[in-house]
Amino acid sequence: MTTPKIQPCLWYDGDAEQAAEFYAATFPDSHVTAVQRAPADYPAGHAGDVLTVEFTVLGMPFLGLNGGPAFRFDEAVSFQIATEDQAETDRYWNAIVGHGGQESACGWCKDRWGLSWQITPRALTEGMADPDRAAARRVMEAMMTMGKIDVAAIEAARRGDNG
Repeated sequence: MTTPKIQPCLWYDGDAEQAAEFYAATFPDSHVTAVQRAPADYPAGHAGDVLTVEFTVLGMPFLGLNGGPAFRFDEAVSFQIATEDQAETDRYWNAIVGHGGQESACGWCKDRWGLSWQITPRALTEGMADPDRAAARRVMEAMMTMGKIDVAAIEAARRGDNG
């Protein structure tokens, strides 16, 4: 297996392996590839502690680093997941929020590690890009009232349905 030329490294506070296992169980085409343990004691830990975890989420490789409590995730970096329908949107949203995560607005949520996710139905991205700018505006206005995206409400807004 060749190492990718570029690979996001995500900083965790000792629970990179648990995060990688959660992502592998939640998203298709996802798995834990390797777990590297410390070969000796070091200032912040002991021989055998998990140092890094290589994992794949939706086909994209990541490295989880157990770097300690010095740094936390924030909304400056998020992962956008394009979903096909309400069922897929619900599945990812409920997995992330329902396992210690937190709801936010406009399709955003955080997992229990503080990593931000945008669970984004294609109906939303297509509606926002509608060449009919009035339809796109209605879609955006509908989205602004939502936490988890409601696909039927987005489609209704795009059509101009009031009810």
